[in-house]
Amino acid sequence: MLAAGVVMAIAVARAQAPCGGRSSQPQAPCDDDVKRMISVLPAKAPAAPRQPRRVLVLAASQGYVHSSIPLAARTITEMGAKTGAWSTDVTYDAASVTAGNLKPYDAIFLDGTTGTFLDAANDAAATEARRSALIEFVRGGKGLAGIHAAADSYHGGAPTPGTMKAQPRTPGTPCVGTASGGNGGGSPLWPEFNRAIGGYFKWHWLYPTPVTVKIDDPASSINAAFKGRPFNTIDEIYTFNEESFSRRNVHVLTSIDYSLMTDCDKALEARPRSDRDYPLSWIRREGSGRVFYEALGHHESIYYNNPALLEHILAGMQYVLGDLAANDRPGPAAMRGR
Repeated sequence: MLAAGVVMAIAVARAQAPCGGRSSQPQAPCDDDVKRMISVLPAKAPAAPRQPRRVLVLAASQGYVHSSIPLAARTITEMGAKTGAWSTDVTYDAASVTAGNLKPYDAIFLDGTTGTFLDAANDAAATEARRSALIEFVRGGKGLAGIHAAADSYHGGAPTPGTMKAQPRTPGTPCVGTASGGNGGGSPLWPEFNRAIGGYFKWHWLYPTPVTVKIDDPASSINAAFKGRPFNTIDEIYTFNEESFSRRNVHVLTSIDYSLMTDCDKALEARPRSDRDYPLSWIRREGSGRVFYEALGHHESIYYNNPALLEHILAGMQYVLGDLAANDRPGPAAMRGR
């Protein structure tokens, strides 16, 4: 016979609805994660909005569906509401991306999009209309922000549902495994988008890989919360296809301090980038518009374990909205062996 406490715990568990992007309720963030996130949100935006701003969070995915997607959407929603920097609408439907539907918005936030996330099956005309709407939205002077798997989109070899079987390593355990690196990310499937977002996925270290995040531009208004100091974090850590990502195309804000990674972790990546350049966030201009990308964001803890990182995302959002000025000139190629 079960103890009363065990029976109560089972009853509570059954009463709680499943949550997270891979559950039976993929659009429902977990309550505990939401509470933790809200408790550390920035209280004030770094810039006053020039006018009321609207953000559309697009959480459509045709690849690996991250469990953190609904929490990221809620983070952008709550961040805008708390600071007064923007209001937010969230959609999981790629068909929402039309030129007409996008007119009221100042920025689009790509929330863990993977694969060919905008494409309509067996409908080339609809696919082209959605792609054109997104690109012209940005080039016309609006903003595009993306987190994590926004850069795991539109490249050959992109995962399909159920094929990426991540085997997380236990926090605190040493590096183990054999070298892998896939096919280098494959080929671009939508070159305009690949360039606009800044590059595409090559391979990743599994969660929870520890890294030291280096502040590449301490003077940037988007990096102000870090006060020039590097920080440590754990997440699923992306690397980027060498032909798609270059500092000549983007202004890098933060990157991995590759020199501090263990030899074992380094050895897990087959065919590392020849320049040993491992960026994590950047900004760039696309036509008259602005782009901000943050590679961290695989695991829910990213949205509540570092308040300065949330301030960084807030500032990046205000940059793409046009309310926060930042140096977005592309930088020189990375130094080999950094």
